Parts: sequence; structure tokens; C-alpha cells
Amino acid sequence: MSLSLSAALVIFVITIATSLLGLFANPKLIDRCLFRPYWFLRRRQYDTFVLSGFVHADLMHLIFNMLTFYFFGFLLERAIGSTHFLLLYAAGLVISHLGTYFKHKKNPEYATLGASGAISAILFAAIVLFPDQKLFIIPIPVPIPAPLFAIGYLAYTWYAARNPRGRINHDAHLGGAITGLVYVALLAPSAYGYFFANLF
Repeated sequence: MSLSLSAALVIFVITIATSLLGLFANPKLIDRCLFRPYWFLRRRQYDTFVLSGFVHADLMHLIFNMLTFYFFGFLLERAIGSTHFLLLYAAGLVISHLGTYFKHKKNPEYATLGASGAISAILFAAIVLFPDQKLFIIPIPVPIPAPLFAIGYLAYTWYAARNPRGRINHDAHLGGAITGLVYVALLAPSAYGYFFANLF
């Protein structure tokens, strides 16, 4: 597969470009893309179900998500192909937003953004397929096993969801994680045998 045709590369570039544009040049873009469960049906803001996944709350939010995407997204696309990669990414985004919708649909003040649900789906699907994958994160001096990273990732988001700040949708991580795990179970159920065999 040519890099120029990589779905992961397209998503990666568009997400970074759109987020930086909204953060530093046109804040109205971020406001336009916010997912607001209360207003989703009332004002027919259907496109925000997708658009909110291409903007971020701040630079650290963007960097964290894009580093996770970089370490796991391109690897996963090479393994399952661009079509399945796009389907999984879209499913992670939509399913994680469904949970947010039902949790906050009566709160007119709630608004959220970020690709967390979609990236969580990619992360957990990749970890099942490549349990021996390791990654380096500055300033940690040793490689981190992918399953351990996933546990830390969920632990952080569990804490952050109970101590919310700004408009980052930490609740979306769990929905995305489940989506990724189920997608692999449907696409390549035998991968779980390899995963558990190589987990320890």
C-alpha cells in the first residue's frame, strides 16, 4: 500500500491541520465543530458527530492523541487494510459519541470535542493484534509494553472522566476501547489466542 494512499495518513494530517487552525487561527472553527448532545437533535447539528473528532481542546490534548495514533494507527492499517481501518475509526468515533449523547442529552451547557473515542478504538484493536509492541514516551527511559500502556491509558481516562476539565470527552475512551476489542473479535477472532499467549 502506497503511503500516499494511506487512510491513516490522511486522518493524521487533516486532524492536526484542523486542530491547529482552530487553536491558533480561527477559534470559531472549534466552536462550530463541538458536539453538543442537548442541541444535537434540537438544532440538527448532525455533522458535529464527526466534525468534533477533528478538533482538540488544546495543544497537549492534540499531541497526546496524535502520538497514540502515530504509534498504533499506521501499524494497524497495514495489518487490516484501509477499508477496515476507516470502518473501525468511524465506528469508534460514532459509538463513543452515542454514550456521550445519552449521558449528557439533558444538559444544554455540555459540549465536547476530540478524537479520543476513535483513537481508543485503534489503540485497543492494535494491541490485540500486536501484544508484543513496545513504545517509547519521553521522558520515560524504558520501552513500555503496549498492553501496559493500554491499562495506563484507561486508568488515566477513568480518573480524568471523574475530574473533568475543559471540553475533553474522557468518557469516549471506554466506548472506543470496547469498539476496538469487538471489531477485532469479529474481524480476526483468532488474534485473541495469540494475544493471551503473548501477554505475559
